[in-house]
Amino acid sequence: MIGIDRVLIVGGGLAGLSLAIALRRRGIGAEIVERAVEWPAEGNVYLPANGFRALESLGLQEAVASEAFVIPRQRFLDHRGRLLMDVDLQQVWGGIGPCLAMPRRVLHSVLLDGASGMPVRPGRTIRSVTQDARAARVVFDDGSGGEYDLVVGADGIRSSVRRLVFGGGPPRPVGQASWRCVVEGFPGIASWTAMLGRGKTFLAIPLGGGRLYCYCDVASYATEDPTGGDPARLRELFGGFSGPVPEIFGRIEASGRPYFSPIEEVVLDAWVDGRVVLIGDAAHAMSPNMAQGVSMALEDALVLAETAADGRPPDRCLSAFQERRMPRVRRVREQTRRRDGTRKLPPAVRDLVLRVAGQRAFRSDYRPLMRDP
Repeated sequence: MIGIDRVLIVGGGLAGLSLAIALRRRGIGAEIVERAVEWPAEGNVYLPANGFRALESLGLQEAVASEAFVIPRQRFLDHRGRLLMDVDLQQVWGGIGPCLAMPRRVLHSVLLDGASGMPVRPGRTIRSVTQDARAARVVFDDGSGGEYDLVVGADGIRSSVRRLVFGGGPPRPVGQASWRCVVEGFPGIASWTAMLGRGKTFLAIPLGGGRLYCYCDVASYATEDPTGGDPARLRELFGGFSGPVPEIFGRIEASGRPYFSPIEEVVLDAWVDGRVVLIGDAAHAMSPNMAQGVSMALEDALVLAETAADGRPPDRCLSAFQERRMPRVRRVREQTRRRDGTRKLPPAVRDLVLRVAGQRAFRSDYRPLMRDP
């Protein structure tokens, strides 16, 4: 049989579960292995409208929308709170769908429900992959093995599949050190709101009920938390920012330690090697300023399932997937880097650029994503 009917998905996160659902909708079975045992799905997600459209294709839009908070606008302010740009997201995205914010566990739970009944092996990962013209052979970390038509690395930015099959080094830093947390008690913030300082950004995204997902970063290549995990020192870094930032940091200090991570990216010349393919962050992690990480992973899943079901040999299916997806992802990365570059301009220049050309640039950045993936 030429077609594909045995697929191993390494990684049970958002990319892997989305692919499993998309494959099943096309009559292809998949097995999932996930190194974690409990899948905590920590963190929060801002999902632009093209990501919501991908959920519609999976039949999951209602389950997600019922638990998410609709984001009507994106507002950019300087560090003193003066408005630089106010984007009406409905006007930008038209009828494609809403932009949503939610805890990651909400989206992960919906995807888990959508993948119910499929073979899942938690607490497992792979030890090796070999392949020939007939199959990809996998040895798992418990010594067991299996043969598959396709092996998909959906195992995140530090992908084992990428390391074992594609080689290369670890993700590379982009020059941003970031912190994330959730705080309660801010019902007045109803829009995605970013405040821009000199080499610093503070972002608040409402999750509903007065809860905020807060993200802040500074220009730095540090791989260890420069504050030592002390919220008071983090507050000092943003000491020149006006309200509501001081009040939010006061709540952060009272609620505990924010999560620190350097921002890193993965850039590869190829996502395909024979019968092995990478999707999501395993293939193309990037800076979060366009908030396209989850959306690109969902789109990867849909396109890979479509090409896997077209009846061609596995290598040709994967080549078609890569040829179709790489230009779109490459453009998102290029726009992401350009936007990061704008943030690094001297504040007076940056603010003028956003006031004069920000709306036009924002629409231009997202316009290609209006088209189906």
